[in-house]
Amino acid sequence: MRKNKKQGNRKSRNILAVAAAVLAVSGIGAGIFSMMAEGAVQAGMIETEKVPTSYHVPAVVSVPVPETVDERAEVNYHVSMSMFNKETPTEIDLSMEEAAALGIKYLEEIMDFDAEGADVYMDYSGGTVTFPRAFWSGDVRFGKQEKTDEDTWGFFIDAVTGELFMISCAETLDVDVPLGYDSSLEENCDIYLNKARELAERFDLVGSTVTNAVYGSQGYGSNNPDISIEVEGDNGQKVIITFSRYNQRLLGIITNTSREVTEKAMEDIANGSVSSEDVETIYWNAGEKDANTVYWYAGDRVK
Repeated sequence: MRKNKKQGNRKSRNILAVAAAVLAVSGIGAGIFSMMAEGAVQAGMIETEKVPTSYHVPAVVSVPVPETVDERAEVNYHVSMSMFNKETPTEIDLSMEEAAALGIKYLEEIMDFDAEGADVYMDYSGGTVTFPRAFWSGDVRFGKQEKTDEDTWGFFIDAVTGELFMISCAETLDVDVPLGYDSSLEENCDIYLNKARELAERFDLVGSTVTNAVYGSQGYGSNNPDISIEVEGDNGQKVIITFSRYNQRLLGIITNTSREVTEKAMEDIANGSVSSEDVETIYWNAGEKDANTVYWYAGDRVK
C-alpha cells in the first residue's frame, strides 16, 4: 500500500507507476515494491500476461557491473530455476548461474547481504510491454519454501549485460508499528534525504555528482512502513531509494535505466504507440481471471 505526497503531484505518481510496473514484470516478491495501485495489496493474486518484445542494449550502463564470480570459486548458496519460470534464456543471455552470481554480488556490495546458505530462485523473461528488455530476476531466501513470510531479498538485472535494474529486501518486523501515512515527512525527511545521497555517492548510482534528493512517496510492505527518495545526478540520471520508516534500513533501489525503460514503455502505452492487443494487462481479482477487471499501468491512469 502506498500514498504519495499529494494527489496532484505528478512526480510522486510517476514514481509509484514505475515501481508498480517494475514489480509486476520482475517476479520479485520483496516488500519494498508494494507500490501497487491503492488496494492491490489486499486483492490477492496478481497475474501478468507477457508478450514478446524487442531488446536494446543501452549505450551507457549507469550502474557499474560487478566482476563475474570466478567459476572455480566455492559458491556458498544454492541456485535453481523458479517453479514459476516460463521462458528459456537465449544464447546471448547470461546463464542462470552467472546471473545469480551477479545478483548476489549486488546484494552483498550494496545491501551488506550474507549469502551463506541462501536459496536463490531464478526467473528469466525475454521482456514485456511495460519492460521491453530481457531480464533475470532472483528471489533470495533461507529455507526450501520458495514462497514464505520470512525475510526475503530480490534482484532484477539485464539478462545480457548484467546491469542492475533493481534490488530489494522485505523485512518483516517482530514488533507492531504504525503503517499509516506520516505527513510530517513531507517537509522534514532530512535523515532519509541524507542517507539516500550518501548511498548514491558511495555506489555511484547516478554516474555523476549527486545534485538533488527529494521526497518521493510513502507506503509499506508486510508490516514495515517505508519511504522512497528520488536522487538525481548532474547528468540528469535519477534513482529511487527506499528505506524503512521504522529503523531506516535500506529496503531497495530502482536504477535510472530501469526507471527510464519503464517510463518510456508506459508513455508508449498511454499515447497509443503500442496497440491495445499488445498491451500487457494486470488482471486483479481474488478468483478466476476476469476480462472486466483489468488495471493498466500507464501513466496516472488505472482503468
